[in-house]
Amino acid sequence: MPLLRFDVQEGRSPEDLKKLLDSAHEAMVEALGVPASDRYQIVHQHPAHELVIEDTGLGYPRTRDIVVISVVSKTRTTEQKQRLYALLAEYLRRDCGIAPTDLIVSIAENGEADWSFGMGKAQFVEGLL
Repeated sequence: MPLLRFDVQEGRSPEDLKKLLDSAHEAMVEALGVPASDRYQIVHQHPAHELVIEDTGLGYPRTRDIVVISVVSKTRTTEQKQRLYALLAEYLRRDCGIAPTDLIVSIAENGEADWSFGMGKAQFVEGLL
């Protein structure tokens, strides 16, 4: 059920994007316990001048490999979120060669009535999921 949006600089190959999405999904399944078939991912590619990502005063170097992941999900515990951040950094480095300093993650939470998976129904509210 988590919806992930990836903002990246344009120029990645389809194979590189597949690795990115697969690695992020692996982290979601492990950290949040979502089913493997529960996968909703959208990639937005931008020209370099459309991504202004600085270091928030932490001194992190940023490169053209920057990935911003926005997650919309039901409420998760602080521990689950921290585990997700750690696994995303680990798996994206391992599988995609993306430095942990080139990863930004933001989670926005919502409730059961905020999702419709089709057919004009709120499946969580109606007990269909």
